[in-house]
Amino acid sequence: MGRKKKRDLPFCRILRENAALGLVAISYVSIDYLRFLSPFWHGRLQPALWIALAVAAISRVPFYRHWAEELRAAIPFLASILFMLSALLYEALSVRFVTAVLGLDWHRSASPLPDTGQWLLLALNEKLPQMVVDVLRAHIAGLHHFLMLFIMLGFSVLFNSIRAPGLGLAARYMFTMAVGRLLRAVTFVSTILPSVRPWCASSRFAVAAHPHPWAQKYYVPYASDADAIYRLVRSDTNFATAKEYPLEYRPNWGKMSFLINILRPNFSEGSTWYHLLKKAGGGCNDLMYSGHMLVAVLTAMAWMEAYGGWTSAFIWFLVLHTAQREIRERHHYSVDVIVAIYVGILLWRMTGFIWSRKDASKAKRLAKLDQLQGRLTQAAKDSDMDAIRELLEEVNLAGKAPGGFPRWMIFMFAGIATAFSLTCVVFAFTLTSDG
Repeated sequence: MGRKKKRDLPFCRILRENAALGLVAISYVSIDYLRFLSPFWHGRLQPALWIALAVAAISRVPFYRHWAEELRAAIPFLASILFMLSALLYEALSVRFVTAVLGLDWHRSASPLPDTGQWLLLALNEKLPQMVVDVLRAHIAGLHHFLMLFIMLGFSVLFNSIRAPGLGLAARYMFTMAVGRLLRAVTFVSTILPSVRPWCASSRFAVAAHPHPWAQKYYVPYASDADAIYRLVRSDTNFATAKEYPLEYRPNWGKMSFLINILRPNFSEGSTWYHLLKKAGGGCNDLMYSGHMLVAVLTAMAWMEAYGGWTSAFIWFLVLHTAQREIRERHHYSVDVIVAIYVGILLWRMTGFIWSRKDASKAKRLAKLDQLQGRLTQAAKDSDMDAIRELLEEVNLAGKAPGGFPRWMIFMFAGIATAFSLTCVVFAFTLTSDG
């Protein structure tokens, strides 16, 4: 009986750890949804949950055994942050450009594109039971939920729920998101699509009503004249004469004046280019593909690879529920959501070189063993035990990480990394709570 109990303990411990993270994820989403059902309990349970999770994470920091691995992953992590910030800057510039270049008159008059996904959801509203429709309409998960779920996944490395280093997983997540954001910006800036919400630009932006000189010359003359378009196709040369429009406002931005044609500032919007970028937000054109869905899919892919289990099915349910709600509430066309799903999956599959659930040290040992196989065979034939020991030691060393770090450096890094991670949690929770 005693031997059987000892065999069962590791499995039971793993089972408890795997169940714990899933229960925490469900608790977080459920408690946050109380803001719609019972604001009173939401205001009390949510701070209690965050305090409990923060205390649990901090209490595990002194007992975490993989700080040296985290320190090695710090440089790729910081590089991924810089790359992602650069991608977000380019995306913000692109969002402002596609919103401002055609002017508010175009936004007011452009009709949304026909979307069969929206038709399907409206038809299902008439066929499904009202309770099911209410569930589909419910605001169960948003952008900040998926960010927080990933942060929970990253912190679970302190409890040995995922493979170390946690910063390696975070670096992969941010690098993949940065690549996805760059591809997204290049995509939506290439062809400007009308918004699913025609009133959006007028309510959020104070850009000029008339088009930018570039659009005046290369788009407006050919926008609706079939004969002009035919001549343009045949000649491949701009021939139309632009109409007279008001002069463009050009503030003095010094060295940043090259951004004037991109951001197209207006006198009423402030005098700095940085102020305009902060107001860009999600833009008011259709931005192919959905950035919210990209974050959701990357979170689900990270969770599925790093943690797995039944909780991954729960995360994917949130992804699919969010996808149909993005279409239902006309934040995006159906094509934006579908493209974001498969782009997110493919990008995650391509970035396994940054972090993987697989044990890289084991693969290195096997490769070294294969390399030394001939010498091992010869040493065995010669009964040379010393040579066999030396070769096996080479195999063992091949799977080990480079030399360690001084203890004071590891302790200092542990404190800095913990404080930085908790600060990121606060910023992610407060700055993205409104989507």
